[in-house]
Amino acid sequence: MKQRTLRTAFLALTAAAALAGTSSAPVYAAAPAPQAPGHGHEATRTALRQLVDAGRIPGVAAEVRNGKERWFGSAGVADVDTGRRRSGDDHFRAASITKPFIATVLLQLAGEGALSLDDTVDKWLPGLVRGNGNDGRMITVRQLLNHTSGLPSHTGDREFQTNASGSGFPEHRYDDHTPEELVAVALKYPPVAAPGVKASYSNTNYVLAGMVIQAVTGETYADEATRRIIEPLRLRGTKFPGSDASMSAPHPVAYSRLHDPAPDAPVHDATEQNMTWLGASGDLISTLGDLNTFQRALLRGELLHREQMRELLDVVPAGDGFAFGLGVETTTLSCGVPVVGKTGRTNGSMSATVATRDGGHRLTFNMNGDWLADGALYLNVIEAEFCGRIPAPADRSHGVRPPALAE
Repeated sequence: MKQRTLRTAFLALTAAAALAGTSSAPVYAAAPAPQAPGHGHEATRTALRQLVDAGRIPGVAAEVRNGKERWFGSAGVADVDTGRRRSGDDHFRAASITKPFIATVLLQLAGEGALSLDDTVDKWLPGLVRGNGNDGRMITVRQLLNHTSGLPSHTGDREFQTNASGSGFPEHRYDDHTPEELVAVALKYPPVAAPGVKASYSNTNYVLAGMVIQAVTGETYADEATRRIIEPLRLRGTKFPGSDASMSAPHPVAYSRLHDPAPDAPVHDATEQNMTWLGASGDLISTLGDLNTFQRALLRGELLHREQMRELLDVVPAGDGFAFGLGVETTTLSCGVPVVGKTGRTNGSMSATVATRDGGHRLTFNMNGDWLADGALYLNVIEAEFCGRIPAPADRSHGVRPPALAE
């Protein structure tokens, strides 16, 4: 699936609206008065409601944790046929929010001396990354994790994209893919840049990162992340499903338009899908509460030593005030609040987990639809919670965009 960050999606949607001259979605010019974060969530409630009403998605659920406070909000439904509401216990496909789990495992291994972030990919996966100018002897583990490897993404291949999440999805939703197959798809294309030159998001980076974990430990990335993160933090709603296409209950129906941009595009139930097409780059299933717990532990230094925490948050610019760390992404909101987080999108599911740099104030939300009439509505949820208001378009003139929405 061709990669698009939320910031580029937002710009594209804005440009389309300008060309059209009008928009059929309601325009929300007025915003609630600023509120101190942690003292009421009216702006956040409004932003969630707008996601459903103006974004025309089935439903959204959000959980906030701030100190001892725990707040849940939702809008819309989990199932359009029954009218069942979204629940704080819902399981959903977190997609690229898998990446900080993978990066954390590799950072732990680096802290234990099992590998160095400056090891080449070829040291651990000899001969695998070769072809069309791509060379694993020139790419480091660090460059995989901060997306400066220059490697193309397997999800950018047109045929793969069509079968995994486009019109071919109904026929191919249960297909199994090996990591080696995903890497081979990516290597059909030349590098997007020389290693270390610029940040360019690629799911193949994390497919390889998962393979490095197995080469170092002898265990799969799923087993290592489960042992090192999921079990110690008691994330009972979180798992790596592998080739199991089912979803744990409770869960919303995952509605997808299969990337058909037509306003009347048919909607498909994409709840069941084999996520080996993303593998270590995005197969995680989790819950709102579990992801908030993980964010706190990660940013409070409960999972990594001080040196590895420094590496985690050593960012490379990606444009528009936005930067890649190792598995996480950073930006500064319109009110000047810096946040760390990760977003994810797969068929029928769009999610984000975002926190202040100290991990004290955390927001995770999930939509059970994979389209939006206006990308700004997604950013508004984050702005509403951390800034206490929904910014007017003029407030975004600084160009700062939220963390990447990466499939």
